[in-house]
Amino acid sequence: MDAAQLLADQREIHGVDLAGLSLGDHLTDDGPYVFRECDLTGADLAGASLVEASFEKCVLERADFRRADLDGARFSGGGGAGLRFANAELVDATFTDVDLSGARFELALLTDVTFTGCRMIGAVLSACRGTGYRFDGSNLALADLTGCSLRGLHLRGVRFDDANLSGCDFTKTVFEDCRMIGTRIVETVFTKADLRGADLGEVDDTRLRSLRGAVISPTQAALILAGRGLTVN
Repeated sequence: MDAAQLLADQREIHGVDLAGLSLGDHLTDDGPYVFRECDLTGADLAGASLVEASFEKCVLERADFRRADLDGARFSGGGGAGLRFANAELVDATFTDVDLSGARFELALLTDVTFTGCRMIGAVLSACRGTGYRFDGSNLALADLTGCSLRGLHLRGVRFDDANLSGCDFTKTVFEDCRMIGTRIVETVFTKADLRGADLGEVDDTRLRSLRGAVISPTQAALILAGRGLTVN
């Protein structure tokens, strides 16, 4: 059975090798698709209609979802490096325990999207559209979030080590068990942000100015002053 016939006849596809295939033109709109433990390495799904589709433990390395309609889609487990979501629509989408290393989300519409337990090392989310996307227990080391709005969120267990957070808006955001070691925070807004639950790493004068308006703990303040040769007694 070729890909066109398979996608026309079935909505639940289990354990099928679809690597490298062009699938977008074969998808129909009558009911959401479920891809379970499929190999979609390098698959072309650009511009595809995948509203409320599910991808469960699928291999997705280098899969192309550019311009796809993924509103309400669910990704759980699996994943792979180099996924492409540029200009995709991802309203109400969820990513749970997915490898999104190096994934590219430029200009994607991310509204009420949740990333839980995801590996997002080196992911690019700069210039994303929409608001309300959330990260929980995810690793965004080396990621580029330039200009993203994360205001008013409660971030738990997120690693931003060496990430680029320049121009991000963290107004009133709460950081719980987070890490920001070596993070780039040029023109980043921390007005009333609660950083007491974040490991800020070394805070030099430039980083300290960038943190203006944030709330920090006495312990963090003591560490910052100790780095300048002062002791809080």
